[in-house]
Amino acid sequence: MTKYLRHFWLAYPFLALKIFIFYWQTDRLDMMHVYEVPALTVLLLFGIFELCSMERGKAGRWIFYVLYTIVTLLMFADAAYSSYFGKYISVNQIYQITSLGQIAGDGNVIGAAVSPGCLLTLIDYPFVLWFFRLRQKGGESIFSMRMRKFLPYMAAHTVLLIVMICAWFYYGWNPYNLRSVQKVNHIEFFTYHTNDILVNVVGKLQRGSVDKEEILKKMAEIVPKSSGEKYRGVAKGKNLILIQTESLNDFVIGAEYNGQELTPNLDAMLEENTFYFDHFYSTTGVGNTSDAEFAALNGLYPNDERECYRLYVDNTFQGLPWILRGEGYGAYAFHGYVKTFWNRDEAYKTQGFQHFYSQEELEMTEVSGFGLTDKEMFRQAVDILKEKPQPFFSFMITLTNHIPYELDASLATLELKEADEDTTFGGYLQTVRYTDEAFGELIQYLKDAGLYEDTMIVIYGDHQGMNMETPSVKSRMSAFLGKEYNFDEMLNVPLLIHIPGLGEAETVDTVGGQVDILPTIANLMDVDIGQPFVFGQDLLNAEEGFVAQISYIGKGSFITNDNDMLFAIGKDGTVESGSVWNLVSGRKMNRNDRLCQEYSDRANALIDTCKEVLDYNLIADYVTH
Repeated sequence: MTKYLRHFWLAYPFLALKIFIFYWQTDRLDMMHVYEVPALTVLLLFGIFELCSMERGKAGRWIFYVLYTIVTLLMFADAAYSSYFGKYISVNQIYQITSLGQIAGDGNVIGAAVSPGCLLTLIDYPFVLWFFRLRQKGGESIFSMRMRKFLPYMAAHTVLLIVMICAWFYYGWNPYNLRSVQKVNHIEFFTYHTNDILVNVVGKLQRGSVDKEEILKKMAEIVPKSSGEKYRGVAKGKNLILIQTESLNDFVIGAEYNGQELTPNLDAMLEENTFYFDHFYSTTGVGNTSDAEFAALNGLYPNDERECYRLYVDNTFQGLPWILRGEGYGAYAFHGYVKTFWNRDEAYKTQGFQHFYSQEELEMTEVSGFGLTDKEMFRQAVDILKEKPQPFFSFMITLTNHIPYELDASLATLELKEADEDTTFGGYLQTVRYTDEAFGELIQYLKDAGLYEDTMIVIYGDHQGMNMETPSVKSRMSAFLGKEYNFDEMLNVPLLIHIPGLGEAETVDTVGGQVDILPTIANLMDVDIGQPFVFGQDLLNAEEGFVAQISYIGKGSFITNDNDMLFAIGKDGTVESGSVWNLVSGRKMNRNDRLCQEYSDRANALIDTCKEVLDYNLIADYVTH
């Protein structure tokens, strides 16, 4: 009996340790005032152990081995994904394995992006399997039990099974749509993944029809509005070069480090013929870089399901490539990496690009990090463009400033402090400086080719480069900024619109995001978008500034000029546990729950309504290609 009890109890401390490590690594410990979360995880995980041990033979043992392996790997995946994106992984990310695998091909990327602490979620695994095996060997088979032992044993396990099923059903399915249950579903491991499967697998199978007129009516209520025609047509007929800059945060613009200007070429651009938007924010979904360009090209929000370039690859679009082709432009894309990355080779066809120049066609004359350096990509792109008929639209994606921010020593020009050498922060500043130098050379290439005066250049960042979820990064960034590094700085990326001959330079503080790039450019070029499903606005004629958020701070978060605030939804999915930062001071503000709930509902409506437009391919009703 003593031997049986020893085997019975020894596994449970390891199971409890696993639960604690998981919530600690996913940064959910501060949510534990929701008492159901740890209690439910304990019930379900301990229940799996106990119920599987009822069968003392090989079948019970292997059932447990398989279930516990799945749970362990899923907890590890959640911890790793959460350390970068701030949320659990979804069943939809199964479809991203190819793209994520291409990123993970460089082990340094994983090291820089994922917290090594997530490995602790695996520490219990061999011990629990060993104790389970001992438990089975040391216990008595239910088939050999006497009736006086068998009945209580089966009654106890039957009650446990019923409680587990009832709890799992109540929380995972949330039949009464209770907000308290929704909170649990955002945090608790088992119910989150149950709900995720129900929504993203079962829900899709049950999808019906949609009322297009209701969607348009809803959009009229929630999409920010711009009015007037200020700067209408100032770039009409010009070539357009749209540059998505990898991992470029706004805090580097105009900043100095160790007595050196970080972005001298971009800073010089701000002095004349440029609109600079200093409250511009990333609006990426789970597709990260690819979703940033999807939003910029189409004026559409991505979603938290999977990357739009795969999910909606067969949709009909009417974004910048198609709009400008309708105006007689050629449309070309350039990127110094493999064409299959993020499914660009297929997606660009429906986006409207006539040719995609990737690593397979460009000459790999100078490689650093993932692929062709920015300077070489710009040089070769201009060589190609100067042979093309004008006007043209060129979409370029930079690469050198990609995590893990490693630059060949022969290309590095920034003098780092000794303490910042071989750090993520130091590497980031070094590659930012290199990319800025590439912008300077691009301007000169265009001038030498006789293209500069007739070309509007739009530069924006795709997403953050310094992730505040990494403690060492947050600490060094806070010291550099002189204030706590938070979402207000992390999500802030620059947008510059440079128009030779404009005759003025203006800083625009209207809150905007990548969904606003299309309508802003359409105004400057005086072109008709041709369909009503645009979720951004012309930032030069905006009546308000408002953008919804998806990744990093969670769906339901928003940024607005109203009270200059950024709101991050709580990790339990509620406004009541959310946080507010002032966009000017960077300090936390007192939360107005009523106002935050109203704006959070609006942000959710923007994402959900846009998803309906994409799910039902409604743009196809207005255009044919």
